[in-house]
Amino acid sequence: MDDSRETSPVNAFVTGYPVKHSRSPLIHGYWLKQLGLAGTYRAHEVSIEDFAAFVASLKAGTSGFVGGNVTIPHKEAAFKLADRPDELSEELGASNTLWLEDGLLHATNTDGRGFTANLDERHPGWDRTDSAVILGAGGASRAVIQAVRDRGFKEIHVVNRTVERAQELADRFGERVHAHPMAALGEVMQGAGLFINTTSLGMDGEAAPRIDFSPLAQGAAVTDIVYVPLKTPLLAQAEEQGFAIVDGLGMLLHQAAPGFEKWFGKRPAVDDSLRALIIADMEKH
Repeated sequence: MDDSRETSPVNAFVTGYPVKHSRSPLIHGYWLKQLGLAGTYRAHEVSIEDFAAFVASLKAGTSGFVGGNVTIPHKEAAFKLADRPDELSEELGASNTLWLEDGLLHATNTDGRGFTANLDERHPGWDRTDSAVILGAGGASRAVIQAVRDRGFKEIHVVNRTVERAQELADRFGERVHAHPMAALGEVMQGAGLFINTTSLGMDGEAAPRIDFSPLAQGAAVTDIVYVPLKTPLLAQAEEQGFAIVDGLGMLLHQAAPGFEKWFGKRPAVDDSLRALIIADMEKH
């Protein structure tokens, strides 16, 4: 890593449209302070129309940034506009992390790594099972399906209201991924060791349908990528029914770490103080 980074501030961003709701500046600001690094990380809102020009300025070195995070609705465009997207991005068709290296704009997607790192931290041994059920086939489910498949799960059942969307993901991610309509949920849960909600059900305290988790294997874990509220209605139901639960906040925290290391040159730690900081911010809003 270039030693000049020790003295000259490095600037990174999170961009989206809108982006003011992002908690990424709070996360990266915590790490910059904790590690004593001279640098900034700030929200930089860019419209869909202006995104290509923003990426061009990044490539040209005139933006003032060395890289950053990309959120909705720019992830697909970020992948297409990058010079060197990695294999994860290639398969997903979307990138959430950009950085300049040797004059080229590189891209990856850290959502899947964030998902698995959260489970590794909060529920070690979650991957000692062959079968997972994933509820939802939207954009958020792609990185989760990829990550679970790459962990070695033999059967991944994607259940969605529109089965055609689930089938598109099964076609994309290979023969271990199977598409099902909502009516098949109870059947595919039979003996599964992991249940993942990737839909917005229960977000911001909205009501969620009642799910009977009893067909899951004994000792199964239930997780949700939604983290507002921290304990979603689906997680509360699973806990009431005696299953281990893992909230989605850690996915947000862990997906941020690889980018920080690319831009600022040091690997940050996801610790209890950071988690408490973000929870306190969630409670304020």
